[in-house]
Amino acid sequence: MGERPALQPRLRAIADLVPAGSRLADIGTDHGYIPIDLLLDGRISAAIATDIGALPLDHARRTARCCGLTEGIDFRLGDGLAPLAPGEADVIVIAGMGGDSVAAILSAAPWAREGPLLLLQPMSKAEVLRAFLPEHGYRVEAERLAADKGRLYPILTVRGGAMQPATAAEAWGGFLLREDPLWGAYLEDRLLRLRRAVAGLAQARDSGAAEKERELRCVIAALEEKRREWENANGS
Repeated sequence: MGERPALQPRLRAIADLVPAGSRLADIGTDHGYIPIDLLLDGRISAAIATDIGALPLDHARRTARCCGLTEGIDFRLGDGLAPLAPGEADVIVIAGMGGDSVAAILSAAPWAREGPLLLLQPMSKAEVLRAFLPEHGYRVEAERLAADKGRLYPILTVRGGAMQPATAAEAWGGFLLREDPLWGAYLEDRLLRLRRAVAGLAQARDSGAAEKERELRCVIAALEEKRREWENANGS
């Protein structure tokens, strides 16, 4: 048996949120580390691992075999949730891709609103995903941050259901991160990105850029207020 792969902090944080005994679907599984880890620990009953690329899926198969897992994972080639049938999984993980890509995957599979727990981890454009979810029948039940290799990654626990539309500040700064010890650092990162975007827009000459700049300045003001509230609450 080969050496068991160690989960990096981002993936460990996702795996820890999977309820015991679940049937897991890992979408865009890449190396297959999350289902492999959870099966080796006996945390899940079965897993479906999908990927749009044949090469990463083959790599995941080899890794599973090296870890002694000759059954328990059903490897499927395909895009997004297309390889998965409704009702096949209790928990669906979609991680390691942009928030716009996660939103597109969910748009193409509206049945995902009907039951499964979704663990969503956008690598970028989290603001796009947060804005998308309440507009398309999803409710964010929890949110946390994971620090990994100098970056902060949001992880959203989501089910089908109603919630208020996201404000611009919530889309950028998070819905349920107020108690997260990393929220202050996350807000600072968001503010840095927004200020860079505003600086770029300020160099543009068209009226559309000017309107976008005004919108982003409003978001910056709202996030700065949230950061001050967080600092006051945490004695910073």
